[in-house]
Amino acid sequence: MVTIGKRRFLGGAALALGAALSGGTAGAQGQRFRLLMVVQRGCVYCAAWRREVGPAYPASREGRIAPVFEVDINGPWPDGLAIGAAPYATPTFILLDHGHEADRIEGYPGADLFRADLLRIMAEAGALPR
Repeated sequence: MVTIGKRRFLGGAALALGAALSGGTAGAQGQRFRLLMVVQRGCVYCAAWRREVGPAYPASREGRIAPVFEVDINGPWPDGLAIGAAPYATPTFILLDHGHEADRIEGYPGADLFRADLLRIMAEAGALPR
């Protein structure tokens, strides 16, 4: 496991930024689930997500359960995250449960497939009411 200290990658396949999500960009007080969108400048698929999904996402059921926030693939990264592997492509959507990776979607396959993938990973993580 590789640790990211002072918000930079130090290398390796795993990433740990602390034990708990604490405030700031990554933490919404009392919010169990968050959706981290890893982006980079010039990413056409990031722009497509922002155009096709982004405007309605905050008001959707998924957006209320797991609000989205963006982090550039090159950082800085919020403190308190624990994810399995450093993202290598953008966009990468990482579903966080109390700041720990529950699952991820790599790439953006279009609005319909994104929503189906998101619903699947949210259900598997226990984020959706039964």
